[in-house]
Amino acid sequence: MPDNKITMTSSRPYLVRAFNEWILDNDCTPYIVVDAGIQGVQVPTAHVANGQIVLNISPGAVRALVVGNSALEFSARFGGVPMQVFIPLQAVMAIYAKENGEGMVFGSEPGSPDPDGTNDRESSRQNGQEERPTGRPTLKVVK
Repeated sequence: MPDNKITMTSSRPYLVRAFNEWILDNDCTPYIVVDAGIQGVQVPTAHVANGQIVLNISPGAVRALVVGNSALEFSARFGGVPMQVFIPLQAVMAIYAKENGEGMVFGSEPGSPDPDGTNDRESSRQNGQEERPTGRPTLKVVK
């Protein structure tokens, strides 16, 4: 294996675009779950519960949806009041179809900031304190 590592961009924007298209192609309604506590998130705070908000991003619910490589944005009405919504893609926690729950939940990606805006592994590496797991490796079956 070569010593020089290639740094990849986040896969999240590509997956959000792909799942949105897939959900729409199957005549379902795409919903996203957003961590409203991430810096830069602009959503209607009246609809935030437990630090999260669920948003319908179907063409009938939003206007001018743009899923860029760093953020998702659109305009929509909430309680009749128009609002421009801006969501950094690291704040998108999941995308799924309303009708059947099919979709994807996102975990953290290497190199992307943790929800608090830092990368613990990177900061511990910079301090010379590489954390290594102890004990035997284990696998867990997830159904």
